[in-house]
Amino acid sequence: MPKLPILMYHSVTTQSSKSSGLTIDVQKLEEQLLYLKSEGYTSLHFKDLQRFSSAKDFPEKAVIITFDDVYVNQLELAYPLFVKHHLKACFYIPFKFVGGVNTWDEGAEPIMSVAQLQSLDSEVIELGLHSFAHQRYDQLSLEAIQKDFDLCKDFIVENKLDINNTLAYPYGKYPKAGEEQHAFFKCLKENNIAYGLRIGNRVNSFPFKNHYEIQRLDIKGEDSLKVFKKKLKKGKSWF
Repeated sequence: MPKLPILMYHSVTTQSSKSSGLTIDVQKLEEQLLYLKSEGYTSLHFKDLQRFSSAKDFPEKAVIITFDDVYVNQLELAYPLFVKHHLKACFYIPFKFVGGVNTWDEGAEPIMSVAQLQSLDSEVIELGLHSFAHQRYDQLSLEAIQKDFDLCKDFIVENKLDINNTLAYPYGKYPKAGEEQHAFFKCLKENNIAYGLRIGNRVNSFPFKNHYEIQRLDIKGEDSLKVFKKKLKKGKSWF
């Protein structure tokens, strides 16, 4: 089966000294993107997956590049790189905080406004959901999760945003087993969520075994290019 690594990023900076954890230096990000291009990777959006009727049609080397939280620094620093290098990425929105800051973790990093989200070229950036209020789904009741989806839908309609039905779980958290997981996945299906993204740090096979447990590779700001290459090919298993 074809392999599909899905990369996960968050904040972008111009200060190399701050390239650590969830924040990556823009020059390091560009180095990684150039490596993907040099190795012949095809960058995809989730909506692109619908056109592959079988594994046989799938690109020999494919990658999906994701960014959580839609920080303004992604617009200012990452977006121009994707335009420049003719690559695609997916940005995931916590709708409650649009036009504000990341108060869910007591931060002060600006979040894109509706106008800024609308300015992104949909051929370059695919927008998706990152919940409404950036809460952990494994700590919410089913009723609270449904309310969260309802608020997302209201926001999307009111602001006329073009949103793909892919959901990146906040903190990568969701009910992991038993009846709670079954009910959660049923709720996702009823809300027309096509793909649910966890973390997991493993490379996916395509087609996916479970559309609601798709794994992403956590790319850290301190990762060297050597570490990036190993994560891309082997995920967590190489550690």
